[in-house]
Amino acid sequence: MGRTYFVEEAVGQYLSDLSTKLKPYVTGLLIGQCSLQRDYVIRAVRTPPKEEQKEDNISPSKLASIDDEWITTHASQVSRMLPGGLLVLGVFIIATPELSKDSQNALRKLIFSVEKSLTKRRLWKPAEEEVSDRAALQMCSATKKVVCRTYDVQDPKSSAKPADWKYQSALSASWLALDCTVNVNIHIPLLATSPNHDLEKNTKNGLNRWSKQIEDSVFLINGHVKDDDTELLEGQKKLRGNTQSSTQFSDVKVLTQLSQGSSHRSTATVQVCSGSINLKGAVKCRAYVHNNKPKVKEAIQALKRDIINTLSDRCEILFEDLIINEGPHKKNFEREYHVLPQRLFVPVAGSSVMLSDYKFGDEATGEIQERFVEMLDQSVEAEDIHVAEEINTVDICPVTDNMDDTQQKQLTKATLLLKLQQNMGVVIAAAVAVFASIFSFNYFSD
Repeated sequence: MGRTYFVEEAVGQYLSDLSTKLKPYVTGLLIGQCSLQRDYVIRAVRTPPKEEQKEDNISPSKLASIDDEWITTHASQVSRMLPGGLLVLGVFIIATPELSKDSQNALRKLIFSVEKSLTKRRLWKPAEEEVSDRAALQMCSATKKVVCRTYDVQDPKSSAKPADWKYQSALSASWLALDCTVNVNIHIPLLATSPNHDLEKNTKNGLNRWSKQIEDSVFLINGHVKDDDTELLEGQKKLRGNTQSSTQFSDVKVLTQLSQGSSHRSTATVQVCSGSINLKGAVKCRAYVHNNKPKVKEAIQALKRDIINTLSDRCEILFEDLIINEGPHKKNFEREYHVLPQRLFVPVAGSSVMLSDYKFGDEATGEIQERFVEMLDQSVEAEDIHVAEEINTVDICPVTDNMDDTQQKQLTKATLLLKLQQNMGVVIAAAVAVFASIFSFNYFSD
């Protein structure tokens, strides 16, 4: 038996509107939530046109011209804007009858390309019982007929399976939300043997170790430790009615272990380091789960992933911003402080779910609004942008360093050039976004 997708009615209207405006075909992403029992689609987002398509006002005429890299980059940017519990769970294509026969092959290729791109960025591993099917939706622009199939992205040889596509009104109007604030203080040593002092790679390695701490943490929901298999709302009054948007919040506290238990052996390692990276601050995290008797395990897993994703995404955004704004020819490598972008939330009409984004302190509201239109095809009013975190003030403290100027310049040039080469052609034409942690690079002599 195939999977069943319950779909917000507004998604159906959005796809229908796209079918009349954009021809001969248009691609896009499906956003929602997977669970063992059923899957939910709450948003569809078309692939943004490239700059040359905007200027010339032309659309490619053949499916062979689909740009996989452009679509996977869009998926990566969109995934940053999704709170815990939401993910890119499929792709769609709306095509004229002449192109329909080739649509399924194009969808299959996109499904696996998008999933590979998203998996590469994750610092967490999927659970054994996790749903690995992803949706491939095909719509005929003439008849409006919809065909949904799924592919198992864990199996490269997976063949298409039929799936049900059912529209439902007010699908996410009363989903449940979990909120928490996590205080971060991560110290990442930079080994003297580390090639080129690749800051991004070292940071990712440090975050990888930290993510395992988050995975092993204890989560208190409204002050209580709950069994994984109990219902999230057990012992709570459930909000009645689902015709209007309403959110039931649970306050969560995260308790991280200070040391490993006696069953774990621990060994100390002495390593020669030439510097360190420190991440400090308070991170606002949020996850949403469906209201169809969700288990505590589902909710905690969604929140854990949001905690890990939000810090990792902000570091990525910071590195991209440094490359764009400072370039590869920075003059020195002294102690530096950088402020990570702040997190913000934006409501979705008819839903209790809010989408997320990030902004730097000097970023104008208009830039955020443009990004939502570009990435999510959603207009946002300025008063609907809710910044979730305060900006920390930062003191810049110079540090004594015995490394000579030539060595400093060589290190800096190697690091930034390496990062620049990795990012060429990847950063999409829309800046990224928001939070209030302090990110400091501390370089000191041996």
